[in-house]
Amino acid sequence: MDNEKEKIDFVLLWVDDNDPKWIDEYNKYRTDDGDTRSLRYRDMNLLKYWFRAVEKFTPWVNNIYFVTCGQKPDFLNVDHPKLKCVDHKDFIEQKYLPTFSSHAIEVNLHRIKGLSEQFVYFNDDMFVVSPMKKTDFFVDGKPCEAAVMDMFVPIREPLFTPPCANAVVINRNFVKKDVLKKNFRNFYSLKYGKDVVKNIQLSVGRYFAGFHNYHQPTSLLKSTFNEVWGLEAEVLRRSTSHRFRILTDVNQWLFKDWQICKGNIYPRSVKKCYYIVIDNKNDLKNAVAALDSRKYKLVCLNDGRIDDFDAVKSDLTNAFERLLPEKSSFEK
Repeated sequence: MDNEKEKIDFVLLWVDDNDPKWIDEYNKYRTDDGDTRSLRYRDMNLLKYWFRAVEKFTPWVNNIYFVTCGQKPDFLNVDHPKLKCVDHKDFIEQKYLPTFSSHAIEVNLHRIKGLSEQFVYFNDDMFVVSPMKKTDFFVDGKPCEAAVMDMFVPIREPLFTPPCANAVVINRNFVKKDVLKKNFRNFYSLKYGKDVVKNIQLSVGRYFAGFHNYHQPTSLLKSTFNEVWGLEAEVLRRSTSHRFRILTDVNQWLFKDWQICKGNIYPRSVKKCYYIVIDNKNDLKNAVAALDSRKYKLVCLNDGRIDDFDAVKSDLTNAFERLLPEKSSFEK
């Protein structure tokens, strides 16, 4: 049996946007100040495949913390010994609830009762699609991560600027030249492939412009959350207080970036995950091809601006059914 230091939990956020009670609260609190777009909440009905994948490809996981506003999908076996259903009210102060912001939920994950020191945070559009080991996520207690710098470039609206807000906090707490010097091997690992060029180009300058986000599950430490909250509580409380995502929020990537700057990571390959924003039929075709190829360990299928949502759900469901046809013990 794993000792405490070897345990790795998964954390998954989910919302049922067809729930009448949720819809009533959403309409009650909805304002023009935050990101209230339907694509932030609409469900592709692929959740059962997430659980099938975890059971098949990462059977070593300790516990799965399934975080919702009290919702439970009809198919879910809530009595599964590895499943811990967590309500927002279990770890977020009542004055901030209800919340419709993933940022508010993310920055408080360390407060979940029983969560292990090492955990992997998933959005519900991120899937394990091939066998993975513990060492794909943590090595010697260090989160596996790619320390690749980046510069946020606004190329579409509405703008998404938490990476900029995160960078403000990072630059307030770290000196860039010292971080790069102390963690040279982390920043110039050959595992990053051509992305190492970004680090070479962005090594000049006094401040970090930001870090590249590969949109894959994030390996995190509870102790990192505690450290950042100890130093930047005001910023984190402010993001927690916003019921809907806004431009000035920090998000869970702040903790990833913090781990990078502390040198508390183990460099990982950037080729394991396939990420795509599904905006059109060609994107959907590529997403299905990625699932059918069996060449990736992780896929992130981001809901974009495609109009025919039912067609997207149908094609992706068929692809997942080909990949994971067998019912898991997480299903009734």
